[in-house]
Amino acid sequence: MRLSCKVAAALLCLGSLLLLYLLAGSAAAPPRPPPAPSAPARPAAAAAAAAPLARRQPRLSRSPPRRNPAGGKLASARKPGEQKHSKEPSSLPCMHLAVVACGDRLEETLIMLKSAVLFSNRRLCFHIFAEDSLKPEFEKKLKEWPSSYTKKFEYNIYPITFSVGNAQEWKKLFKPCAAQRLFLPVILKDVDSLLYVDTDVLFLRPIDDIWHILKEFNSTQLAAMAPEHEIPKIGWYSRFARHPYYGTTGVNSGVMLMNLTRIRNTQFKNSMIPGGLTWEEMLYPLYQKYKNYITWGDQDLLNIIFYFNPECLYVFPCQWNYRPDHCMYGSNCKGAEEEGVSILHGNRGVYHDDKQPTFKALYEVIRDFPFEDNLFQSLYYPLQSKFLDTVHTLCGRIPQVFLKQIEKTMKKVYENRVIVYLGANHRY
Repeated sequence: MRLSCKVAAALLCLGSLLLLYLLAGSAAAPPRPPPAPSAPARPAAAAAAAAPLARRQPRLSRSPPRRNPAGGKLASARKPGEQKHSKEPSSLPCMHLAVVACGDRLEETLIMLKSAVLFSNRRLCFHIFAEDSLKPEFEKKLKEWPSSYTKKFEYNIYPITFSVGNAQEWKKLFKPCAAQRLFLPVILKDVDSLLYVDTDVLFLRPIDDIWHILKEFNSTQLAAMAPEHEIPKIGWYSRFARHPYYGTTGVNSGVMLMNLTRIRNTQFKNSMIPGGLTWEEMLYPLYQKYKNYITWGDQDLLNIIFYFNPECLYVFPCQWNYRPDHCMYGSNCKGAEEEGVSILHGNRGVYHDDKQPTFKALYEVIRDFPFEDNLFQSLYYPLQSKFLDTVHTLCGRIPQVFLKQIEKTMKKVYENRVIVYLGANHRY
């Protein structure tokens, strides 16, 4: 009897110790998720196939982050299935940008070029057509820019030349030297595609984005421009033009994307002869026929050309050539209301007077921005502050239209320069 009591006591002690051991082990282990609902039994063959997959579950790597042997910085690992980019933006062919500057347009042109360099990703090739007296000034100013920006572009400066007709007559057509743009396909024979802009243009997003429109051209389109106005009944051409013009409102040539190769190779329909004429053959006879009926010079000639050749023109929306007319009588550019202004065109001299202070504010902030300062602190915030003084105008009452794209562009610049770098360093 005593022996059985001793055995029972020993078993009870062993059971108690085992229970304490199990409780201690379960407390140290992480909680398990609730059991999944029971599934119907699988066939033996399926279970056998699944077993190797279960054994191949990936394990978390605890190895230290990899180093880039070239620069010593942390290398960013690609996710499974993520494609490696074959070309960096700097290795792609450059985007060609042309401008014509005469008279007092030096500063405007430099501010336009500055806005292009600030936001664009791919390398740029500037084609600057200028009077001889302006050439040394352009060279001097561009050399003063910091190397972190000058490495993003190359430039050529050309004299003002007209291959057909009377040079002095062309030079005085509308604004000084503006007719030079008509001769770009003839002069830049080695350039395939080109973006031409007036000196009073500011880029509020990368040129890369408008450059992509070239890929949207169909087989007959060779140039792209925006409408002169959004509302025909208050547009200039629909009310006052004494010559043919494109569409219902005409087009504005202050921002003009061109496939120069197609322009050089096309025979254009016209009102002078039954057959077609090349671009160069057509220019001077066209001017001679309509010179007493045109008001806006080379822009009117372009409207006449595309009136007879509408299949050759791609019309992009108004946010790519946003002018005071789009807001000074009330907002009428739906694209800008939805997406923001992409390219600002400060015609009517609005950068240099107080009639449209919203346009002037943008010009002055980009002009005064120190190249290597923080974009948010030295560009975006001063712009917001200046806009507070423009709310008495109709354009100033829609600041989001002017700020939307520039804010989006600056966020992308910030992500590219900061977040991607930090992400690589803190991936592990």
